[in-house]
Amino acid sequence: MTEPTITQLQPMPGDWRRALAVVAHPDDLEYGCSAAVAAWTDEGREVAYVLATRGEAGIDTLAPAECGPLREREQRASAAVVGVSEVEFLDHRDGVVEYGLALRRDIAAAIRRHRPELVITLNHRDTWGGVAWNTPDHVAVGRATLDAAADAGNRWIFPELTERGLEPWDGVRWVAVAGSASPTHAVDATAGLERAVRSLLEHRTYIEALTDEDPETYARTFLTANAQRSAERFGGRPAVAFEVFAR
Repeated sequence: MTEPTITQLQPMPGDWRRALAVVAHPDDLEYGCSAAVAAWTDEGREVAYVLATRGEAGIDTLAPAECGPLREREQRASAAVVGVSEVEFLDHRDGVVEYGLALRRDIAAAIRRHRPELVITLNHRDTWGGVAWNTPDHVAVGRATLDAAADAGNRWIFPELTERGLEPWDGVRWVAVAGSASPTHAVDATAGLERAVRSLLEHRTYIEALTDEDPETYARTFLTANAQRSAERFGGRPAVAFEVFAR
């Protein structure tokens, strides 16, 4: 019986200078993207983060008023490990983010502010590979980000943004979705993997609430396994995989 052909992942486009990553919660990027981000910032590229929420509903033992500021601090420290200094929060409510005009407008505004060529987001589909149900926040933010990449370039959609001095930006050339079950491209994770582990470890309070496993063992095992799963389709090199939509 003939073995099925394994479709190889293509290298990510390289002709860009600025990227904007838009996700729902603190730690979303650290669970899958940060090795790629480390590689990009090492190359002198600019990467900024925008988070829809502060993750304030993410730890059962901490009230949101205490949890939100703590997770914001952890996220800023985590981003710094991989060379990201610009981290913004949109203040949508954790756990009940709604897909709609308000979310699209906020993300379009962020794209106009940062003017990226590459936009990154997280899996916007209902499941993680048909195995586990995705959260409503991830679905809403991922879908809104895909739509806002076009909204940002149209002055007649959300004209109030232009009135606020945010001129249209039609320079987004790609939207890259991490955590997709249908990846098309990848970034070599070899150089950035150690920093990715340290970046995830900055979310220590969250990790300690999530598992009884040693935090470093947990982070290293999770990220290494993810990178190795993509290696078979990327020349044997550990990788961060993305589904890339060209615009």
